[in-house]
Amino acid sequence: MMKTIVVAAAAFFCVIGFMTSAVVSAMEIVPFDSANQNPLVQIYGLPGAGNALLLPEGRTELGLNAVVSSNHSVDDYPREYIILDGETTRFTLMARHGLLPRLEVGVKIPYISHGGGFLDSPIESFHSAFGLPQGGRDQAPRNRLLYHYRRNGADKVLVDTSGSGIGDLALTAAYQLYQKGGETRQGLALNLGLKLPTGDSDQLRGSGGTDIALWISGKTEGMLASGNMWGVYGSVGALYLTEGNVLPEQQKSWAGFGTLGLGWAPLSWLVLKAQADGHTPFFSDSDLDEIAVNALQFIAGGTIGFSEKTTLDIGISEDLNGKASPDVGFYLTLRTRF
Repeated sequence: MMKTIVVAAAAFFCVIGFMTSAVVSAMEIVPFDSANQNPLVQIYGLPGAGNALLLPEGRTELGLNAVVSSNHSVDDYPREYIILDGETTRFTLMARHGLLPRLEVGVKIPYISHGGGFLDSPIESFHSAFGLPQGGRDQAPRNRLLYHYRRNGADKVLVDTSGSGIGDLALTAAYQLYQKGGETRQGLALNLGLKLPTGDSDQLRGSGGTDIALWISGKTEGMLASGNMWGVYGSVGALYLTEGNVLPEQQKSWAGFGTLGLGWAPLSWLVLKAQADGHTPFFSDSDLDEIAVNALQFIAGGTIGFSEKTTLDIGISEDLNGKASPDVGFYLTLRTRF
């Protein structure tokens, strides 16, 4: 059912894009709307980088973000045992609106599904074809869902039944600190995010707590001598977490996060992008990479412009630091403005 909804929504946005205009001027280079989808991390209010150039007053942007991430990691220590084996799919309806000349407000409504998925076989085949290590994936049952963390003989997290539902709602606001137009565009924005506990924490669709994020996003973009656009963007911020229901004894109160990315537009309707997202641990008092190490993931892909108002982001993520984020993630983000 959800796949049908996503396909229909994608088709709807694509039709809008092609009907709006067949010609796309040089597109703005914007970050991937991405964050770590580790099952024990995605429940918190970790935001994406955000756009450093805000919408003009009275303008609105609607979007649909879809992320499919494949997890497989197993670790066993004297007092701890963890297995994260499964797929998490996250659909997020997004809206932001230019409320005042320098002020923007927005909302994100996620729908989260945990299940066995379908990516085990393709990933194993890919690893085999290029001689890459399987990491034990080929020895585990295919398309299994098992998110299980045991500590000192007691089960702390156990999700082994597929399910889906609304996640934690997020409200956002951003203020334009600096903006420059012309051949070289620059922007700096102060962002505020408030994540509310609307999801089921027992099924890892929410944390059970309220989180507040504060971060700065900035970017600069211009034209090369060849006429192609280039851009560099980044963000840095902090996330405050109230006590939730998932591992409350180990949950930290603060986490830092940041993004660094660059883009290049070889064509007026195509932007190629590479981006790194990182954050500090959300939990302490653990020897497990899945729980208590800094996370760093790399995302590569690009943006396709259907018109000056409608774009599609396509990206693939890879874990760069142990087992702190999923093995692989697939990102799609459709946006249209009016």
